[in-house]
Amino acid sequence: MGTIKLSLLILLLLVSLLTIFKAPAYYLWLAAIVVSEFPLIFICLTGLLLITGFWIQKYQLASVITGVLAIALFISPIIRAYLISITLKQNFDSVFESKDKTQDKAFSFLKLFSSSNKTNVRYQSLAYSNDLKLDFYPSQLTEKRPCVIVVHGGSWSSGDSKQLPELNSYLATKGYNVASINYRLAPKYQAPLALEDVKQAFAYLRKNAEKLNIDTNNFILLGRSAGAQIALLAAYTQHEKGLKGVIDFYGPADMIWGYSAPASKLVMDSRGVMERYLGGTYKAVPDKYAASSPIEFVNKQTLPTLIIHGDNDVLVSPIHSRKLDEKLRQNDIKHFYLDVPWATHGFDYNINGPGGQLSTYVVERFLNAVCR
Repeated sequence: MGTIKLSLLILLLLVSLLTIFKAPAYYLWLAAIVVSEFPLIFICLTGLLLITGFWIQKYQLASVITGVLAIALFISPIIRAYLISITLKQNFDSVFESKDKTQDKAFSFLKLFSSSNKTNVRYQSLAYSNDLKLDFYPSQLTEKRPCVIVVHGGSWSSGDSKQLPELNSYLATKGYNVASINYRLAPKYQAPLALEDVKQAFAYLRKNAEKLNIDTNNFILLGRSAGAQIALLAAYTQHEKGLKGVIDFYGPADMIWGYSAPASKLVMDSRGVMERYLGGTYKAVPDKYAASSPIEFVNKQTLPTLIIHGDNDVLVSPIHSRKLDEKLRQNDIKHFYLDVPWATHGFDYNINGPGGQLSTYVVERFLNAVCR
């Protein structure tokens, strides 16, 4: 019994290391999302193992030390989220001079116990271009309201508009229309066709603005991962009327640099992913890599930008976001970079997790700041 208990605690300790170290393989990356954004599960499990069989003396000290270390690591995202939250409002408001009077805290321990599916806003599936559809989550306020256009991730070759819907429902309850779009996927369809799909989505939403209660003077783009690359590029190059800002969740902002520094093949063949999307290697089509790099188009007229990235991201390096942050700073563009030290790619899967709470908070404040 003592041997089994110690073995299980050692396993939990190894799992807890994903809160501080980058995942070395694909399935460990998936585990890292669960470990860092659902920490209460692992804290409780470890605690139960510690108090189980407390009368067994064999390996008792080793078990206690192992269990306590595991709990300390499992709880670390909660502590770090709280520490970041203390100054998050002040740091954000210093950039955007926000007049937002929202009293919500950036982080709440009690929210860790809440379900992400607590509020589900019913969406409409609407055909906006040829065979493409978008999911429209109507604002829960009746008058004309801003519209957030969401571009999903999936390495440009998978995923759909149903991805991570909890934030869509949340924003709808806060008075924002949300249009989560599908776009043409690689390798059948290559860049810049996805960008054209975003343009078609804008055209459709403007045309149907009266029916959908959309304020066409207040659009915002939001993208995750590959979708963030598309959203950033659309925001920086298409000059859509009424577009007020762009939100970048862990997107590849510099495609040229990204090709030169690929992810571990144990996690993802990132070069292969880019080649299928852009139609060849960097050597074969260098112009397409440059034309698909949002960072190349940052200038003095660039729209306000919110960047959100985790330091433990093993699919899209946080260096992309650091480089974009620096380029925006050099051009004096209003922007905010939320750096989440323990988080990995897709950490916002749970909007009530430590990282999910922080990202949801800055997304809402950003929307309130740019949509006046």
